[in-house]
This record gives sequence, C-alpha cells and structure tokens, in this order.
Amino acid sequence: MEKDRKIIKQWLLFFMIALAGSGITAMPVQSEIDFLYKWTENIGFIQPWMEKLHVAINETGEKFPFLFYGYDWLAFAHIVLALLFIGPYKEPVKNKWVIEFAIYACLLVIPFALIAGQFRGIPFWWRLVDCSFGIIGIIPLSTCLRKIKKLEEKELAESKKYAFDLLIT
Repeated sequence: MEKDRKIIKQWLLFFMIALAGSGITAMPVQSEIDFLYKWTENIGFIQPWMEKLHVAINETGEKFPFLFYGYDWLAFAHIVLALLFIGPYKEPVKNKWVIEFAIYACLLVIPFALIAGQFRGIPFWWRLVDCSFGIIGIIPLSTCLRKIKKLEEKELAESKKYAFDLLIT
C-alpha cells in the first residue's frame, strides 16, 4: 500500500506543478509570443499563425494592456485548481472525487478546444495542441485513480477483517 501511496503522491505533485506552471506561463504572454515568433520563423505552416499572434498580442499590449488582466486570472485559476489536489495528496481514497473531476475536465478540453477554437478562427493544428493538454493530463490522473481504487479495496478488506476480528473477540 505504501508503494501505491508514494506513486500517487509523485504523480499528483507532478500534475500540480504542471497545472500551476501552465497557468503561470499565461502571464508573460507578450514576451512568450515574441520568442515563439522568432523561434518558428523558418517553419512554414506555423509562421502565418505566429505572425498573426505576434501582431495581435503586441498591438493589444500597446493599446489595451489591461486586457492581459484576463491572462492573470487564467494563471490564478490554474494555481487554485492545482491546490485542489492537496486533498488527494494527503488522503487519496477520501478525495478520489477530485481526481475523477479532473479526468472529466481533461476530457472536456477536447470538445471545448475543437468547438470554441473553430468559432474563434484558431487553426486546426493549434487546436490539436490545446487538446493534447487534456490528453496528457489524463495519463497521471488515470494512473492515480487506478492506484486509489486499489488502495480503496485494500482499506475496505482491512476494515472488514478488523470488524470480523472484533465480532469474534
């Protein structure tokens, strides 16, 4: 059981850091887009989209920097969501619902990115990149859920054995 708990904690710590980190990277969006624009200048199919992003982000930053406040709140939401996983980190069986919630959220990334991205004019390949975050997130979460269910079964078996032992004595 301790090995399963250790694996759960490792995956949850990774997930929490990745979730918070991905949110925090939303804050310096202007410098990130500038970097990506220069870094991808020789990649044909990416460059037109990066050009569009580069122009839009920089013009927005010059004329309406307050709109980037939305990116700050996006980062905040990621950090707050990462904090949800403290419960399963401490008591995985009791807080299994957080993992199940997160798996559903990861699954919902896919239709959301595909549908909302279509309406916003986001290139299909970029929407697939967005979908990959949901798919990648499911890997550690499903591993945790399997381990938690295993722990749950062991704890239930132990509690039944304990109750039986009490009856006998």
